[in-house]
Parts: sequence; C-alpha cells; structure tokens
Amino acid sequence: MPYDLSKLLIQTLLRPVSDATAALARLDERVARSPVGAGWIERSHFADACASLWIDGELVHLEDLVLHDAGADIRAPTHELTIARDVLRTRRRIAAQPPGWALSADGLRSLRGQLAEDAADISADDNEPTGAPEPSVALAPVGGGEGDGREIGPADPLEKELAAIDAVIARSEAAIAEVRSAGRRIEREKDPLVYDLDWDEDARLGDWGAALEGTDGLPPVLRAIVALDAWNELQVLQHAPWLGRLLAGSVLHEAGLTTAEHLVAFNLGLKNIPVERRRHRDRDTRLSALTHGLIVAAQFGLKEHDRLTLARQLMERRLTDKRTSSKLPELIELVMTRPLVSAGMVAEALKITPRAALRIVEELGLREMTGRGRFRAWGVM
Repeated sequence: MPYDLSKLLIQTLLRPVSDATAALARLDERVARSPVGAGWIERSHFADACASLWIDGELVHLEDLVLHDAGADIRAPTHELTIARDVLRTRRRIAAQPPGWALSADGLRSLRGQLAEDAADISADDNEPTGAPEPSVALAPVGGGEGDGREIGPADPLEKELAAIDAVIARSEAAIAEVRSAGRRIEREKDPLVYDLDWDEDARLGDWGAALEGTDGLPPVLRAIVALDAWNELQVLQHAPWLGRLLAGSVLHEAGLTTAEHLVAFNLGLKNIPVERRRHRDRDTRLSALTHGLIVAAQFGLKEHDRLTLARQLMERRLTDKRTSSKLPELIELVMTRPLVSAGMVAEALKITPRAALRIVEELGLREMTGRGRFRAWGVM
C-alpha cells in the first residue's frame, strides 16, 4: 500500500521544523569545530544504538555494548545485544560513507545484505570447476610433461600416485560445488518459522522509495520525518525496523544539515517522546512527535558535548609536569571515545600491561562505573 502524501499539512509543521533545523545546525557547527568532536561522535553511536533497542522494546546496557564491541564480554551476548551491535556497526558504516550512499540503490542493497550474498554467489560460481576431468579420465596415462621429455608409461611408479591425487582433487571440487549450491538455496529460501513468506520487502521498499522521491523540494527535516513515518507505516523490513531511523538521519546528512561525519542520534530524541505520540493514529501528531524528537536529540547532544569538553579540561590538568613519554594523553583520548573502559581495553589500546593500565587509570582519576571487584570499568560519566 503506497504512502499517501497528498494530505500532508505542512503549515502545522513549519514552526517545529524550523526549530529543529536551527538546533541541528547549531549542534553540527559545535561538533565540527570541537577538540572532542571525534569522541562525541563515537559516544553518540553507542548511546543511539542502545536507545534504538529501547524504542523497539528491548533493554541493552551501555556498558555491555561497549565491552561486546571491544570483544571483552563478561558473559555470553544476548540476542538483543547482538542486534544493538548491528545497529552500532550500521551507524558507523553509513557515517563513513559519502552523504546519500545509504539512500542509493547500491547502499540499500548493501545494508540489507544483498551485496554480500551476490558477491558470494559470484565468487562461488568463479571457483566452481568448469569441465573438470572425471576420475576415470584422471586415471588414464599421462602423455608427457616437463623434464627430459620421456613419456610416463604404465610401468612408471608415480603413475598410480598422481592418478589417485587427481581423483581426490576432482571429488573434492565436486563436493565443494555441491555444498555451495546447497548453501545458496538455503539462503534464498527463507524459513517460514522466522519470516512471513507473504511479506514482500522489495515491493514495500519500492513504495518507501517512491514516498521519499515525493518529498523532493521539501526542507531536509520535513523530508527526514516523512521518510521515517513512511518506513514505520509501510513496515518495510520484518526484522530491522531500526534501519528506517538510520536512513532518516542519512536524509539529513545528504542534505548537508549534518556536515560532520556523524548521524543524528534520532533514537535518543525519540526515547524521550511518549509512545502514544510516536504511534498515534493521526499522522500530523506522529510527525510533530518526530520533529520534537529531533529537537530533543540536538539539545541532548549539546549538553553531552559541553560535559565532555569540561571533563577533558579537568583531565588535561593532570598532565602538568608529566614526561613526554607518558601514556596519560593517549588514555584521555581513549576515554573520550568510549563511555567506559576496562583494564583490558586500556592495556590493548596503549600497548601496556594490565597492571600498568590500572596504575594510570588511578593516576588519571577516572570514575569507577561498575562497583565490582572483578571486571571493573571506568569512565568520565
């Protein structure tokens, strides 16, 4: 069912759209010129990924996501934590690409995982044997080869060994080709216990793309909230509703409203909007809630930036009278880019021993975040 754009009441949204545009532009200018801009961007990825799961009704702790991303889990990762890491990786990937890449046909296919499957199919087809000799042919006497030019006759002692090797190689190639073809069939055939087979994602994605094209000429913020509302209403992907919120941020990035290498933390703003407004029957109410979510996200980003700036200034005061070979400056950069760090993360990043990591953490005066005797972690929050 296509998304109807004919009854879009733009007049009621002009004021909130203008306020959201001003707030986002102010945030982007602050981050682009800030010494903690890179750390702020990395931290926003983590916070927004956790907020995305919260919006979808799941709870993922920020410290668990940080440790899971660093490969330092203290317990087996849950299904929700795995999804949060997918959101985190997708945010990083979209932010690292040129503006508008995520909204292109290739970008959407890549984000859905189709490009990887196509590449695997092409690679498998290239590696499949074309006209490989049958074992009976491999057992035939070899006519000649390099060396002194003599022919290998039936009495040659290497004939049986070479023929056996050729037969094993032929059987192995045939078995590999069969497994690869079976694997591709399994990938294409979705499990009916997991997927609704009547759910045509390609058709829904086409309707969403048509709705996005219909917003050409509108302000970037208005395009972004309409794109997100259309994604939610069309329910494009069965198991990745969070991708629409990242694509909405990509709309703002493509328009140049966010020029720094980051996406708007849409989820952080929507997390503070009541679910009754975000999922209201009336579309104008939903669009107003989404716009207010952008404003809240920008305000939260400004507060977080100011907090990180102050924390960095306080930590840099401890660098007075330190040696030039001190690891404290590197530790400051690390804690600026992570909501929390463990002794193992510090040791790996700074190339020092875990004991030395504990010592410089105490020297820098970081706040202990976990309250545990084991698996301790520190941060500036």
